[in-house]
Amino acid sequence: MSTEPLRVAPTRIDPVLAQTLAAVVDEGSLEAASRRLHLTPSAVSQRVRQLEQQLGRRMLVRSRPVSATGAGQAVIRFARRHALIEHEAHEALGLEGEAQAPRISVAVNSDSSATWFIEPLAAFVAAHDVQVEVLREDQDATARLLESGAAMAAVTSSAQASPGCSVTPLGSLVYEAVASPAWCERWGEGSGTGRGGEPPSADVLSRAPRIDFDRTDQLQAQWLRAHAVDPADAPRHLVPSTHDLASAVVEGLGWAMMPLQQSVPLREEGRLIPLGGPEVATPLYWQAWRTPPALLRDLGEHVEAAARRELRAA
Repeated sequence: MSTEPLRVAPTRIDPVLAQTLAAVVDEGSLEAASRRLHLTPSAVSQRVRQLEQQLGRRMLVRSRPVSATGAGQAVIRFARRHALIEHEAHEALGLEGEAQAPRISVAVNSDSSATWFIEPLAAFVAAHDVQVEVLREDQDATARLLESGAAMAAVTSSAQASPGCSVTPLGSLVYEAVASPAWCERWGEGSGTGRGGEPPSADVLSRAPRIDFDRTDQLQAQWLRAHAVDPADAPRHLVPSTHDLASAVVEGLGWAMMPLQQSVPLREEGRLIPLGGPEVATPLYWQAWRTPPALLRDLGEHVEAAARRELRAA
């Protein structure tokens, strides 16, 4: 009699059920997913329940909006990878028109999106029949979207690879402190600001307003500390849009750190004045699934080529 332990066949993940789960999380509710999938909410709920029963794991946190559990995130990553691989098979078989164009989701920080990232994304879309979803997130937080399965790739400031991902250095996005002539006239008196002199004094910087992207933005705070100013002592405005923040600086609402790709043309037009002091360089990395499908690999090549042109080499 054999004493070998019995081997239990692994449970197969049904791609259709997995993609249903991904649609529910993407849309935020069973009802919204049912409209996208052209099913009834009951049918969508039955598919999710069937998936949970097959895998013996809870897939959804039924909040508003719904979110995936840790097990659900793993299944969603499988669903997204399967969709791309299926698309490649359709292309190889000459069946490109048989299915909907696949969706590729990429997490990108706002400053990269506003300055250099859209050009390589547009070149990629021109070469492939795909749908893209750009998930805007702070560069320090984009990696979280990879871990959750919401994003397949990310421009991030994290050099630490997310689970199942590879990391490629892209270069640094470089910022300089700038303000409008009107701001300098009001706050820079006696400091030489705008006339080739020294940056505003610590006293001025502790009283003059700056503009932060949001409450987590540390760029301006980092520059202030280099000038011996406690950021907590300085007034600030919050403008959570890269384009709107630039407009606010031009209009004199406050000073801010701006990417050189934005600030240099505005300085050349005389609409901004450099405040001096150290530039701030933020290293960026491209994180994507390890051994990515061909589509994702090609997107990475477009992004890396653009980064070599637009970012400062390490």
